[in-house]
Amino acid sequence: MSLWWCEGAWLGGDHLTPDVLLEVSDGRLVGCTPGAEPHPEATVLNGLTLPGLANAHSHAFHRALRSRTQTGTSSFWIWREQMYAVAQRLTPENYERLARATFAEMALAGISVVGEFHYVHHQPDGTPYLDPNAMGRSIINAAADAGVRLTLLNTCYLHGGLTADGYQPVDDHQRRFSDSTAQNWAKRVSALSENDMVRIGAAVHSVRAVDPAAMAAVAQWAQKTDAPVHAHVSEQPAENQASQAFHGTSPLAVLAAAGAVNPQFTAIHGTHFDPADQTLLSQAHAGCCFCPTTERDLADGIGPAKNLASAGATLSLGSDSHAMIDLFEEARAIELNERLATNQRGHHSAAQLLTAATAGGYHALGWNDGGWLALGGRADFVTVGLNSVRTAGGGTTLENVVYTVTAADVTNLVVDGQTVVANGAHATIDVATELATAIREVTA
Repeated sequence: MSLWWCEGAWLGGDHLTPDVLLEVSDGRLVGCTPGAEPHPEATVLNGLTLPGLANAHSHAFHRALRSRTQTGTSSFWIWREQMYAVAQRLTPENYERLARATFAEMALAGISVVGEFHYVHHQPDGTPYLDPNAMGRSIINAAADAGVRLTLLNTCYLHGGLTADGYQPVDDHQRRFSDSTAQNWAKRVSALSENDMVRIGAAVHSVRAVDPAAMAAVAQWAQKTDAPVHAHVSEQPAENQASQAFHGTSPLAVLAAAGAVNPQFTAIHGTHFDPADQTLLSQAHAGCCFCPTTERDLADGIGPAKNLASAGATLSLGSDSHAMIDLFEEARAIELNERLATNQRGHHSAAQLLTAATAGGYHALGWNDGGWLALGGRADFVTVGLNSVRTAGGGTTLENVVYTVTAADVTNLVVDGQTVVANGAHATIDVATELATAIREVTA
């Protein structure tokens, strides 16, 4: 058993609790005692301790694009071509190094679990590797080295686009994403196994890349394996227009008709949901993952977070293309974006935003026993300092955490009862050096 004494902790609700003793055994919280005196054998965590943060939507290799796509006037679709160029340079070896460094950066930001929306499966010409899951295993190895939990959202990607005339074949840049058929996808994914740190989930890349019959096959696989299902949905108006032109309805409605929209389902982005989509998602008790820093970087738009949350949908957060990796910024951006869109303040409480960054993300990724500090829960927790120039004078409040803390204020991270970050440094990885090296390998 290991002991951790927290100067302050968030145990849920709108208030913080001082002097909390956490007892950990076999990766679980077996004790959570408020008002405790410091224990002589406990590791002292000064500042505020929260449940580990959940990054529910990541494309690890996009980290190589940070600062490289910011010149000139462009659109999401031009950015996508730049992304394809990096994807073509990936190998199992260099992708493992890049993902390891990216996941380690997440750990430094207090992220204890990541959902990797993984679609770079095969060799650049589409030929499977000798091990068809070579790229996926590289991501699994990378997460293990970085010390974070992983839900590998193995993505079905079969078509190159959707027009009013129907689905288009994959082009040269997309060949390595495609398994050709949903049956091939299911066979490949079924060869992967889970453990205490890894879950295997499913993903439909988008209505542009997966036809309804294949969506149904993915949904059926997920139901049989009790796996989460994610999908990019209504990120751009052009996606909605293509879906309406060919299917006569919205992307979410196409997914729903295929049986994919249920409590295991998380829509990614939803920035261009119409009211019917919002009702459909909420009535299905499904979730929506917003990625505000990417959505503003790619000019995607602002999603209807308040409407969805008010109707009962589960909200989660992701850093997606990693324009930055800071779940505190993602959380406050949900509220601040809606203030800009509505000219009103106070759409979400600080507790609701923190819940999206913790328990909401754990739920979306299939870790329903994590994301909160309570008996029996996963021993995943992050500590932030409240003595920086950003937080000074703000007091020990949830509002000070949500609206002023950044990733730079993370001091400690514990995952599965093991120290991953201490005093602001990763336990085993020189993150900045490894990031620089790994990015050079795929951009030079």
